[in-house]
Amino acid sequence: MSLTAKIDLDIKEAMKAKEADKLGALRMLKSSLKYAVIEKGAGSEADLADTDVINVIRKRIKQCQDAVEGFAKGGRDEQAAKEKTEIALLESYLPASLSADELAALVRDAIAETGATGKAQMGAVMKVVMAKAAGRTDGKAVNAEVLKQLA
Repeated sequence: MSLTAKIDLDIKEAMKAKEADKLGALRMLKSSLKYAVIEKGAGSEADLADTDVINVIRKRIKQCQDAVEGFAKGGRDEQAAKEKTEIALLESYLPASLSADELAALVRDAIAETGATGKAQMGAVMKVVMAKAAGRTDGKAVNAEVLKQLA
């Protein structure tokens, strides 16, 4: 089952169970997916590849994390807790993350593949690693590991 089909099914289940918070989070995700379809010029959400859906989910998680920080600074702990719940829900749709060892091995392989010797070739290494990671890690973690190994 594709991720978009799973999300649609979960929306229906949340409606039936009258889970308002879950339903709201899933509807926001669905809206973000519709914008991704428009940006990509695809016919429908079913035309989006799972990697595209994962990227949309990661973007939505990042937005929620930023909102948590803002709400925490503003003293709105209830809203921050709601956003954290949404983050947990969204993360359930992501594939298992790479461990630190797996990421380090992936970066080593990419460095060998590209022949990188210093920070000047960092972009090429990042491109290879992000393609091989296929949405199983975020760019910050890859960036930190590449910097560490190229230093």
